[in-house]
Amino acid sequence: MRSTLPLLALTASLAMMATITAHAAPKIGDPPEASNMRLVGSSDLQGRSAYQPTIFHQGNRYIAYIGHHGGTDDIHEPLNPITGKKEPNGTSIVDVTDPAHPKYLTHIPGQPGTYEGGGAQMVRICDGKLLPKGDKTAIYMLRAEGSEAHEIWNVADPEHPVLITRLTGLKDTHKNFWECDTGIAYLVSGNPDWRIRRMTQVYDLSDPAHPVKIRDFGLPGQEPGSTGVVPTELHGGISTGVKGNRVYFGYGTNKGGLLQIVDRDKLLHGPTEPTPENLRYPEISRMYLSSMNGAHTTFPILHMPIAEFRNDKEGSFRDIVVIVDESLVNECNEARQMVWIADITVETRPMGIASYTVPEASGDFCSRGGRFGSHSSSESMDPVYYGKLVFITFFNAGVRALDIRDPYHPKEVGYFIPSITANTDKRCVTMDGKEVCKTAIQSNNVEFDDRGYVYVVDRANTGLSILELTGEARAAAGLK
Repeated sequence: MRSTLPLLALTASLAMMATITAHAAPKIGDPPEASNMRLVGSSDLQGRSAYQPTIFHQGNRYIAYIGHHGGTDDIHEPLNPITGKKEPNGTSIVDVTDPAHPKYLTHIPGQPGTYEGGGAQMVRICDGKLLPKGDKTAIYMLRAEGSEAHEIWNVADPEHPVLITRLTGLKDTHKNFWECDTGIAYLVSGNPDWRIRRMTQVYDLSDPAHPVKIRDFGLPGQEPGSTGVVPTELHGGISTGVKGNRVYFGYGTNKGGLLQIVDRDKLLHGPTEPTPENLRYPEISRMYLSSMNGAHTTFPILHMPIAEFRNDKEGSFRDIVVIVDESLVNECNEARQMVWIADITVETRPMGIASYTVPEASGDFCSRGGRFGSHSSSESMDPVYYGKLVFITFFNAGVRALDIRDPYHPKEVGYFIPSITANTDKRCVTMDGKEVCKTAIQSNNVEFDDRGYVYVVDRANTGLSILELTGEARAAAGLK
């Protein structure tokens, strides 16, 4: 009997070629690509480029507050169907109580301008009941407005937000972190007197109507009056509050990055004059990345039980930080930006223990268009996933569910790449002197709520996707 092996091999080869072709040129109408993650609902977010989703359990509702980058130009501002007016990108407020049918509530316009020079990229939420001096009836939204301000709004009535406070006179405002139980905020800003585009301004926002500045903070060599080489700029920090007494800062998005571990109490109560000695005073340690990689997000996962070490006399619990680089250049015209896991159990000697990247060949991602590489991790410490799964965005490779229960051997257990839509913007490169543009998903930031739903937004105007876990990913999280 004639062997069927050559025919089977040819069929498999043709199928693989078809898959690669589909990966290289996704089109409207193609289904999403997914494994162990399922689309529950979506919102087009009025066709706006989106950065940060923050989901808040507000009374008997779940509300998604979504920060937007500026647009691609100042002329073609998206239409807000609610007002009937074209508005510069700002903040979208979406009711996601029923994740299958999200309801767009309102849009707060941001600063006119393009990309990171406009919009209102970062958004955090604090309940007035928790803030020490807040209005107990208020829900406060902190956002970085455009490139020159931070604002606080009362969104207790999310359909009708009210501006409370505006901090101005800044530049390159971006990612921030806000402790709701103390009111301390770590605001990424550019102080015009400093030598760097972005550093940290620490504020007491326990009374959002009356902000109190505590200090400016950065790396020695960035402060006013210093000389020599300027150290790489800040991207953002994450605090563990009074109990943890640490702030984890990430510098250098896609090159020359570093993790800085800081004593929170010394940062807040130490000498504030920005001298090299005072800037070094709160620092516990640094972990330097290579000249090819940066630190967009530095997410701590502390006191993790390690099953492999459970019978060891010491070290059966470990502290780790998940460090995520940011890809900045389209179609792999840079070093691969990815995920690095550091063991910081001995804080003065942090060490790298593992890494993770999406295999490029699994989707022909370098030629799909747009950026391929990591961008950001989820930052929620809600126990539904904390210490079990971390969600990582990889731009045109979508969002990835990473099982980190054994942080020495992280394992991808699911992924979701949204379908492109009529809103999805093109991304361009110059080849042989000609501009070549492709339409590509650019999954930007990701977060989850205490119900376990995962929210990923798109930099290329595709909107919001609301996901739930299935299969192996759901099992890894211990969900039924």
